[in-house]
Amino acid sequence: MSKTESKNIKKALYTKDDLPYFEKLIMDKRKEAANEIERLRGRIASDNHADLDNDSDYSFHLADSASVAADREHVYRMIDRQERFIMYLDRAMERIKNKTYGICRVTGKAIAKERLEAIPHTQLSMEGKMQEKRAGRIIPGPDDLIM
Repeated sequence: MSKTESKNIKKALYTKDDLPYFEKLIMDKRKEAANEIERLRGRIASDNHADLDNDSDYSFHLADSASVAADREHVYRMIDRQERFIMYLDRAMERIKNKTYGICRVTGKAIAKERLEAIPHTQLSMEGKMQEKRAGRIIPGPDDLIM
């Protein structure tokens, strides 16, 4: 963001009456993500326990082993995705506290309420997202992680 753009950023485009709504939305999504992480970790633990129960010379097959490993890797990726989502939600809560929530980091304008409801951790308005795409700055970030 250039100095000119950063000077255009305003604080508190959403009123103090609007922010509790977004805080609740963010905290609800955070709780869902944390619950999903616990569910996934439980799945790994139960899979590990089942593997120990089935460990014998007769139950081992390379194809089965590869399939289990692939499934386990997928679960770990899902956990990582949820953890990143929680990090983005925590950053959004910080922006609420700093009174910069709902302000596009590219344009300095308000992000539409509908967009914030769909992606409460976003830092880009649709206009800002399009400007970044046109400029070739397509770096995956919080706006690309929708839960």
